[in-house]
Amino acid sequence: MNLSARQLRAFVALADEKHFTRAAQRCHLTQPAFSALIRQLEDSAGLRLFDRDTRNVELTAEGRVLEASARRLLADMELAMDDLRDHAARRRGRVTLAALPSLAAGWLPGLLAGFRERHPGISIDLRDALLDPCLDMVRSGQADFAVASERPDMSELASEFLYSDRYFLVCRGDHPLAQVEQARLRDIARYPLIQLARGSSVRKHLDVALGAAAPPPVFEVEHLATVTGLVRAGLGVSVVPAMTLFHFGGEDLRIVPLAGRALTRPLHLVRREGRSLSVAAQALYDLLRERRVELGGEG
Repeated sequence: MNLSARQLRAFVALADEKHFTRAAQRCHLTQPAFSALIRQLEDSAGLRLFDRDTRNVELTAEGRVLEASARRLLADMELAMDDLRDHAARRRGRVTLAALPSLAAGWLPGLLAGFRERHPGISIDLRDALLDPCLDMVRSGQADFAVASERPDMSELASEFLYSDRYFLVCRGDHPLAQVEQARLRDIARYPLIQLARGSSVRKHLDVALGAAAPPPVFEVEHLATVTGLVRAGLGVSVVPAMTLFHFGGEDLRIVPLAGRALTRPLHLVRREGRSLSVAAQALYDLLRERRVELGGEG
């Protein structure tokens, strides 16, 4: 038995009004069109649902069986449509965003706070992870999109350039390189170097720039906070992107630009190729794209 929403509405209207003309008017239909809907419903059910004569219209026993279900189905349909309208109006929804840890801790929190203020009904699930897990979450559908770098294998992923994150030297204030205006990579390589793990986007781009001849790091760690502590203890220097520099505040540390051609970590908005974002996810995606000017422009 195939029931249409129009048939169910006509059935409930007639059950309420007990009069074909009034029920047809309530459904904004002509009486012949309304009667045809009721007849189609009864033909589909193979049962008479209403007893009618020239003066009265009453539900049959079988009609009363259908009545409760019809009202429930219409209520559920209306709830579903209301929910859909709320999502379309950005009053409700959920977004799962994957982001590199430096972005999740530095640039994103203020933007997410503003987004939540504008769209309090949209919940945000932030997954901070290194590059490969970030992109794998997008590819598998666990995240709607990511703010991350690219990797060699970008199959099934579509990326939109966001920002070129320039690298800087960080060292203690009493280090020989602390007083130079610009530090050259070949000079930096002569000192103990503290590096992030190879799975990080920070490390991947720096390894390419330093080349195969670069000495192995004196420390290789997972977290930028650890890098900060090691640099502050005088155990070495590090080279990190601008968006991580909030970790390196303090009068005892120095931040020095790199000499020569800018070493950068290109950042992108990454989503699944050929897949539409939900209205909520698209709203957050558009906000991050609009606010990239706060990172220092698009260059």
